[in-house]
Amino acid sequence: MTTEAASSILTIDLDAVADNWRRLRDAAAPAVCAAVVKADAYGLGIDKVAPALADVGCALFFVATLDEGLRLRALLPQVDVAVLGGLLPGTAPIFLRDRLIPVLNDLGQVERWRGECAKTGQAGAAILHIDTGMNRLGLDPREAERLALDATLLDGLDIRYVMTHMACADTPSDPLNEIQLARFKAALAALPGLKGSLAASSAIFLGRDCHFDLVRPGAALYGINPTPGKPNPMRQTVRLEGRVLQVRYVDSGEAVGYGASRRFDRPGKIATIATGYADGYLRSLSNGSLAHLAGHRVPMMGRVSMDLLTFDVTDLPEGLVIPGGLVELLGEQYTPDDAARDAGTIGYEILTSLGQRYARRYIGAGA
Repeated sequence: MTTEAASSILTIDLDAVADNWRRLRDAAAPAVCAAVVKADAYGLGIDKVAPALADVGCALFFVATLDEGLRLRALLPQVDVAVLGGLLPGTAPIFLRDRLIPVLNDLGQVERWRGECAKTGQAGAAILHIDTGMNRLGLDPREAERLALDATLLDGLDIRYVMTHMACADTPSDPLNEIQLARFKAALAALPGLKGSLAASSAIFLGRDCHFDLVRPGAALYGINPTPGKPNPMRQTVRLEGRVLQVRYVDSGEAVGYGASRRFDRPGKIATIATGYADGYLRSLSNGSLAHLAGHRVPMMGRVSMDLLTFDVTDLPEGLVIPGGLVELLGEQYTPDDAARDAGTIGYEILTSLGQRYARRYIGAGA
């Protein structure tokens, strides 16, 4: 789809993504810096984002599922690809065939991986996940203790890293951070000689004690603030613009949109934009978000509908808003974190919800 024909345009800055990775790499050095590109690179397009990161030196990528891993392997044959979802029954031959690294989340997966590697005579690479308090994936305390007592359970495997995942890293004062850090240090001490990985995006900013040998940033690569409550150290990576379909005058007392949820208390002017919840613009932003046009901030009036948004442009200079023009819905002035605040969610959901109806325009190296 050409941008001229598009009702909405999503611009993705690959240079900003690459620059964010370099900033995180430098902050965590000498630890290795990987990149998490699950969920289609957080909605921004793995086919463009992953090569841009590989071009600046990223050599280890994390995805969530096996099908994501296969897609990335076909795209980048030379890099290491780890699958966070683990080794489901029957999938071990696929992991070996396509040189994918399973994140082993329980001793059953360890046993399956050992069996497959022994059968084929390969020392299969793997990452061992030990749960330290998140209580989702990873070896539970009983399994971790059993492994500590019998390290032969890992014989024949190439364990690249032992990892864990923090539950509250974006809240530095939360006591669970120190608890998880202490548990992870103890788990590593029980597995001498193995490298560790604790920090995702926010934990990189908790200090060197959290860096270990590998960091795994995700959301921060894409401009989400890893230090909530403080200035964002990352560059914004996306700009979403919606096309103006119509500009109309509204009398005082008239309502706008479904449910008549907002009424004008004065004569006003509405711009209707060709974007809606079918595009991933969350309905929970109804009556709460902002758009920008030529330096002017305009508030939403009414509910987000499937294909349309309505903004109050009463105070804008005459002729500034015209059918066919564009307004900025996300960008430097109203970031995904800002939209998340107004929607009662997190920036991760804003990015991963961005739909496929947008014309996507990539800028920067590799575009």
